[in-house]
Amino acid sequence: MYEHRHQPLLPRRAFAMRFLRHVGYATPVLGASLVLGMVGYHGFERLDWVAAFLNSAMLLGGMGPVDAPHTTSGKLFAGVYALYAGLVFILVTGILLAPLLHRILHWLHVESKAV
Repeated sequence: MYEHRHQPLLPRRAFAMRFLRHVGYATPVLGASLVLGMVGYHGFERLDWVAAFLNSAMLLGGMGPVDAPHTTSGKLFAGVYALYAGLVFILVTGILLAPLLHRILHWLHVESKAV
């Protein structure tokens, strides 16, 4: 998927396309996770759709919920969803950072060969 260490650094345009492809990989994961959280908060806590969106988005962004759950089922959902959102946060961060970190490491390797 990425160029080998003996290959030259990828041109900026091709790198931008690679990064956009990774954004395309992360977007459905975030979208599905957001919808899952919204449906859960709406169903278990009876939050309106906007409040459910806000709580889901804040958890997926690593910030934490806005509205504290009041029902037992809502508390269980919020706990499980918080654990899930933490893993999604790590997964999406990895998907988005992979091409950037690879480019930096590849650039350092190319630079060290020139010295």
